[in-house]
Amino acid sequence: MEFAALAYVAVMSLILCILMYRDKAKATKKEWRIAEKTLFSVAILGGAIGGVLGMYLFRHKTRHNSFAFGFPLLAALQIYVLVTLLK
Repeated sequence: MEFAALAYVAVMSLILCILMYRDKAKATKKEWRIAEKTLFSVAILGGAIGGVLGMYLFRHKTRHNSFAFGFPLLAALQIYVLVTLLK
């Protein structure tokens, strides 16, 4: 159970980190972007840690308060849940 939860969060985090990279690439090319609600949905479903990582690795969405505060808050909550499960 614990390993499954950890693996799930790792996969969702990887997915969101890739989405953040792709959205940044689309933004620089002025192409059609990934919807913010899609990014937040993946974050809520367990990928917030990857979202925070992607935000700062790719310098993307760091000026948006909803992302700058929302992703780290969700990540902290997800880390808390994982640590609680792994005890």
